Amino acid sequence: MYLEFEKPIVELEEKLVGMKDLAKDSDANVEEAIKTLENKLIKLKKETFKNLTAWQRVQLSRHPERPYTLDYIYGMTTDFIELHGDRTVRDDKAMVGGLGVIGNQTFMLIGQQKGRNTKQRQMRNFGMANPEGYRKALRLMRTAEKFNIPIVTLIDTPGAFPGLEAEERGQGEAIARNLEEMFKIKVPIMNIIIGEGASGGALGIGIGDRVLMLENSWYSVISPENCSTILWRSWDFKEQAAEALKLTATDMLKNKLVDAIIKEPLGGAHTDFKSSISIVKKAILDNYKELSTIKKDKLIDQRIEKFTSMGVILE
Repeated sequence: MYLEFEKPIVELEEKLVGMKDLAKDSDANVEEAIKTLENKLIKLKKETFKNLTAWQRVQLSRHPERPYTLDYIYGMTTDFIELHGDRTVRDDKAMVGGLGVIGNQTFMLIGQQKGRNTKQRQMRNFGMANPEGYRKALRLMRTAEKFNIPIVTLIDTPGAFPGLEAEERGQGEAIARNLEEMFKIKVPIMNIIIGEGASGGALGIGIGDRVLMLENSWYSVISPENCSTILWRSWDFKEQAAEALKLTATDMLKNKLVDAIIKEPLGGAHTDFKSSISIVKKAILDNYKELSTIKKDKLIDQRIEKFTSMGVILE
């Protein structure tokens, strides 16, 4: 699958594959032509992905072939053990978490999981967690704190589930509770937006000492489509809404709402799973190395200061 703005790249890739097949099946010397085409392809990719609009970044963040939370977890860790249930209602399949070893360090890894096909998407509720999902996440964080294990959250959700039953079971309270409790947890917390970071659904596991964004992810109080619907009563203005919301990684870093941008492989994370996972793994280990030297009390003070200073303007 490819997006509309990727068509020129796909056409060039197909031409390159055809030329390589020709070189295999005949004695024709086309090595020079292949090299020229490869250079042209790299140049086209760089130009295309350097000048993406906010809406195109949103489209990339939703690419169905993009790595999801469990892809990163299983790709980064050894001996991953998934933990289930909130000990109150049930196990929310949209929110996953457990213990895994990255390098020589054990981490508690938590995140929203989308599905690859229709059956999985239904089971995972399209990555939209219910209150029990956020309560499960908090239970796992408290367990990590008890055993002095650092926490990594991987954020990829179109929002918390907005259904009536979710509201009846306290969706708002569950998210608000997580926000309060995550400020007080005495172990390092790293948040990484790997795809969509929409509204309170993302923020419910988004309080931490380091907030990182993948290059083609987005983070906002509302999706471009819903913003367009509210302001213009139509989805037709979603591209303008995406620009106005300043939701890209570059915008978020400029406004000091995230700490760093994690570069993706050329062409996006969906083009190279192995490299994408390796890059995220390195970012986790590098940031943990720095955070592990900070005393617990100072860590909490810095975390509180980090978030309470957001949006404050001095004149």
